[in-house]
Amino acid sequence: MLQTRHFFGAGALIAALAMGGCASNPTNAQIGTGVGAAAGGLAGNAIFGGTLGTVGGAAAGALIGHEVGEDRDQRKERRR
Repeated sequence: MLQTRHFFGAGALIAALAMGGCASNPTNAQIGTGVGAAAGGLAGNAIFGGTLGTVGGAAAGALIGHEVGEDRDQRKERRR
């Protein structure tokens, strides 16, 4: 249980630092990547348990979130 807390703490710190670089005007793809990684990590841990499930879920969530956000960014550009 303690290792999971450390893993989530480190992940949150890395995410906060990464998002800090794009805090001025993040794109939907960037937001989707962060939100997808967090949600996927939680879901992976709940479904599969352990570090591998958490990391796998975070990776899958980040990929899906990025693609959804990128699609929204492209739609926004087409409307202009």
